[in-house]
Amino acid sequence: MSTPNASGWKPGTPVEGHNAMSGPDTATGNRALMLEEPLLFEIGHVETTGVDLPDPGSGANRLGGFERSEAIGLPGLSEPETVRHYTRLSRQNYAIDLGLFPLGSCTMKHNPRLNEKIARMPGFADVHPLQPVDTVRGALEVINELAHWLIDLTGMHAVAMSPKAGAHGELCGILCIRAALEARGDAREVILVPESAHGTNPATAAFAGYKVEDIPATAEGRVDLEALKARLGPDVAGVMITNPNTCGLFERDMKAISDAVHAAGGFVYCDGANFNAIVGKVRPGDLGVDAMHINLHKTFSTPHGGGGPGSGPVVLSEALAPFGPLPYTARTEDGVVHLIEEEDAEEFAKEHFGGALQHFGRMTAFHGQMGMFTRALAYILSHGADGLKQVAEDAVLNANYILRSLDDVLDAPFGPSGPCMHEALFSDKGFAVGLSTLDLAKAMIDEGYHPMTMYFPLVVHGAMLVEPTETESKAALDQFIMALRSVAERAKEGDESLKTAPHYAPRRRLDETQAARKPVLAWNDPDMA
Repeated sequence: MSTPNASGWKPGTPVEGHNAMSGPDTATGNRALMLEEPLLFEIGHVETTGVDLPDPGSGANRLGGFERSEAIGLPGLSEPETVRHYTRLSRQNYAIDLGLFPLGSCTMKHNPRLNEKIARMPGFADVHPLQPVDTVRGALEVINELAHWLIDLTGMHAVAMSPKAGAHGELCGILCIRAALEARGDAREVILVPESAHGTNPATAAFAGYKVEDIPATAEGRVDLEALKARLGPDVAGVMITNPNTCGLFERDMKAISDAVHAAGGFVYCDGANFNAIVGKVRPGDLGVDAMHINLHKTFSTPHGGGGPGSGPVVLSEALAPFGPLPYTARTEDGVVHLIEEEDAEEFAKEHFGGALQHFGRMTAFHGQMGMFTRALAYILSHGADGLKQVAEDAVLNANYILRSLDDVLDAPFGPSGPCMHEALFSDKGFAVGLSTLDLAKAMIDEGYHPMTMYFPLVVHGAMLVEPTETESKAALDQFIMALRSVAERAKEGDESLKTAPHYAPRRRLDETQAARKPVLAWNDPDMA
C-alpha cells in the first residue's frame, strides 16, 4: 500500500544491511546511537556532588523533629553527566512526536504547539489559585468561554469545570445523581454498568457507595437493550454507559436506553472519554444523557503522561444542573465573568435554575486545571465548529481504514456488523498454538511502534484495540498497517521468534508478573549487600 520514494524505497521496508543489531557485541554495550544507559546510582557517587554549597548557618532549627538523621544517599553528578543521562533516557522513550501511537481508548493525538504556546503565556502560566478574583479576570473569561463551548457541543445545560481527570469527572457526575435523588427523598442503591463500558465506571459507582450490576452485551458488541429494560426498577439510580463504547462502536439504542432509564426514575451517565469520535457530529444531550465527563486531554488535545495534569469537566442536563459542584463561572448583568462561590450561589441559582442551589459541595479546592483549559480552548478556537466536525470524521475514517486493511489477516470480532467508530478492535483468534496477543505486541516494539492496547476490552479474548486518531496521514497509517500485518502473519504461521520479542529494544522481554508482584522500588548498592 505504501508509495515508493524517489529512490524506489517504500516506507517501512527493511533496508538491506541496515539492521543495527546484526553485528557483533560491543564493549560498551552501545550499538551506534542506541546508547546503553545505567542508573543514576551507577553513574554518580554519594560521596561527591556536582555543586558547591556553603555550609549552613547556625540558625534555629524549624523542622520540628523531622530533620534527617543520616545521609540521604543520592548520587552526586556534574551538570554534563546529569544532562547526558536524561537525554539518553529520552531517546529510549516512545512518544507521539516520534510516530503513530496506536493505544486504543487513550486517544493519543498530536498536541499542536500553538496550544503549548498559549498555555505558557504569563497571564495563564503564572496565575495562582489564591490570587484575588479581580486580578484573574482573563483566566475566568477563558474558563467561562470554554464552558460555553462544552455546553454547546454537547447540547447540555451546565458544566462543572473543576474535576481534574476523567475518573474524577465520573465521580462528580455520580455525586450529582446522588444529590438529585436525595433531594427528592429517593434512596436508590444500584448503578447498572454495561460490559462495554470503561473499567473506571464500575469502580467510580462503587466508590460512591452504590452496588454495581453488569448489563450484558449483544453479539454485536452493544448494550443488550432488553436485558437493561428487564433490570430497571425502583432500586436503580442510573446507568453508566460509554458511548462510543470500548468495542469502538456507537450505541445505536442510546436514546431508547435513556428513555427507559428516565421512565424508571433513574439518571443516565455517559462516559465521554470517546467524545473525540463524535464531537461536532452528535450532541449527547439530544440522546437523553444527564451527565457526561469530557477528557480535555483526549478530545481537545492536551498532553498525556507523567501522571497528569488531566482535566475532566462534567456537562449536566437541566435536571442535574442545580446539583453541580462549586465553584463555577457566570457572566452577570454587568458583563463581567464572576466566580460563583458559596456566598453567591443561592441568588445565582434563583435566577438561572428557578430555585435553590442544591450542590453537593466541591470536587477540588480551587477552579480546575488552568493549563488544560487554555490548551483546550486554543484547540477549539483554531478548529472552529466545522473543524471539530472534521476531527470526528477523520478519526472514524482512519480507524475504519485500519480495520478493513487488516481484517483479512486479523480477526475483527465486530467487523461483520458494520463500520467501527474511532477504534479498530481485533482478537488473537487464528494465532498458532502457543502464541498470544502479548507476543504480537512485543514484536511491534521491534517494528518501531508502541504496542496497541492489549487485552481490553475484556469481552474479547486476546483483544487488540487500535486508535489511530485523526492526526495521522495515510502514509503513516500504511506503514503501521504493513508492520502489523507482517507480525500478524508471523503469529498465524507459528514463528517461534515472537516468543522472545522484542529483540532490538534497549531491554528484552521482562518478567512482568514478577515485576508487578515484587517490584524493586529502592536502589540497593550491590557493594553493601
